[in-house]
Amino acid sequence: MIRLRIQHSTWPRRALVLTDTPRPDCPDCDGDGGIESFYGDYDTGEYAGSEWDPCTCWDETRRWTLLPLPRRPRWLRQQHPDTDPWAEPPF
Repeated sequence: MIRLRIQHSTWPRRALVLTDTPRPDCPDCDGDGGIESFYGDYDTGEYAGSEWDPCTCWDETRRWTLLPLPRRPRWLRQQHPDTDPWAEPPF
């Protein structure tokens, strides 16, 4: 059974996509979609990183584009460093 949700995607193009989600009652991953494994350095035993192993209860590559979103006009994308939109107006 597929459990679907809508997400906003930015790559390769801005769009609304329909994606699969992990099974919430999965006994292997408890609904997280994978298992995180922590590992340490062999010599010191300190934390050296973690690895993410995806669970078989979902496929993170299963996606369908619902609606391509348009690009913002160039004049809205330009940055204006001299104006601060959050600055308070003078009194």
